[in-house]
Amino acid sequence: MAPSGIHLATLGHRIRHHRLANGYTLDELGALVGVAGSQLSLIENGKREPKLSLLQALAQATGTEVTDLISGEPPNRRAALEIELERAQESPVFRQLGVAPVRVTKSMSDETIESVLGLHRELQRREREAIATPEEARRANTELRLRMRAQHNYLGDIDKLAEKQLRSAGHVQGALTHRTVSIMAEKLGFELIYVNDLPHSTRSVTDLENGRIYLPPASIPGGHGLRSMALQAMAHRLLGHTPPTDYADFLQQRLEINYFAASCLMPETAAVAFLQQAKKDRNLAVEDFRDAFGVTHEAAGMRMTNLMTQHLGMSLHFLRVDATGAITRVYENDGLPLPMDVTGAVEGQRVCRKFQARSAFTQQNRTTEHHQYTDTPSGTFWCSTQTGSSTDGEFSVTVGVPFDDARWWRGRETSDRAVSSCPDEACCRRPPADLAERWNGKAWPSARVHTHMFSPLPRGAFPGVDDNEVYSFLGRHASE
Repeated sequence: MAPSGIHLATLGHRIRHHRLANGYTLDELGALVGVAGSQLSLIENGKREPKLSLLQALAQATGTEVTDLISGEPPNRRAALEIELERAQESPVFRQLGVAPVRVTKSMSDETIESVLGLHRELQRREREAIATPEEARRANTELRLRMRAQHNYLGDIDKLAEKQLRSAGHVQGALTHRTVSIMAEKLGFELIYVNDLPHSTRSVTDLENGRIYLPPASIPGGHGLRSMALQAMAHRLLGHTPPTDYADFLQQRLEINYFAASCLMPETAAVAFLQQAKKDRNLAVEDFRDAFGVTHEAAGMRMTNLMTQHLGMSLHFLRVDATGAITRVYENDGLPLPMDVTGAVEGQRVCRKFQARSAFTQQNRTTEHHQYTDTPSGTFWCSTQTGSSTDGEFSVTVGVPFDDARWWRGRETSDRAVSSCPDEACCRRPPADLAERWNGKAWPSARVHTHMFSPLPRGAFPGVDDNEVYSFLGRHASE
């Protein structure tokens, strides 16, 4: 067989080039080398791989060398165009279109082939632009976080829109009920329907044609309540969202629908009044804010980041950290030193072991908030931490402020104090000298690899959503 690594289309073009240069027809050259002209045609068209003995015979008959026949370079410009087009039409990107490939004929001009190739090159460029690698996703997420920090994590227009929708549904005060959420949906022309067969890749599915929002029959562990999911689905329509143009646009839309849901569950006017009174009483607490509006601890902490700097003049930080110490959600505008990678991304980085966000997992009593002062290179910070669990494992939620603002919070009298010198590795990342000396070169841990770190994010208008699942789901329910 021909040596490994030869592209059959290039080989075929080189054989045809030398055949025509010698003035042979397929049948004439085939007779010289002992094969039928039809077999030689298959080889020239890249459909069949010749044996080495046949290559030697072809080289001898056309007055060239085997090395010349198997060269990876197209023999001329026309051949180069045809080979590039063939490769483009074999690509997964083109095949996904379901379009029949262009068949190149002798009468087709070079200009026509170049025009078709131009379309393929643009298709490939757009595909590369659309796909979001983990690094690109981190960059987009970091840019969004910095942009939101510059505006105090506050989106006043969405807060006003939320209060308008609440008034229209008759909501005045107290925790937002499921009934009121249903009324809000009805006023937008939607019916909330709870089903057991929602596609695994979605939290909800909106049927725009029939005016239905499909939701799971129960809240998703980890804080995704039914009210919040319904409000997020409505937010896409109210905010005029269209299919995202890139991953950054997708993240922006996710932030906006989450913000709208929080604005409905904890309306700006009532929430600010509650927080201002609590500050006046020197009794700010995430758990009180949480209970007053009937939301999760995480939702309450995040909502504080939307309102406290804007309305109370207080900078703060928010951390959600998993049991390994990795940050999964973050906001800070108070200067808390956080670990970050070279792109400036914080998510996925491990917080200092001395932070309450991490040490809270060792506490025996996890039903209440734990408070701590932490001395850092950037100053002293006070924080309140609550732990929880979800299907993905344990996590902690922390809200904290600089030392001077601790006087407004319940738990400020805590005697728990820690000292962190992170990002200095000697703080908690470097082992003690005696242990390092004892085990250096004598231990070989096997690291757990997070495969998602090496995989590109799913392409498409809605990353992570399986269109086949969604359309099949709608097909089952549309006639009901």
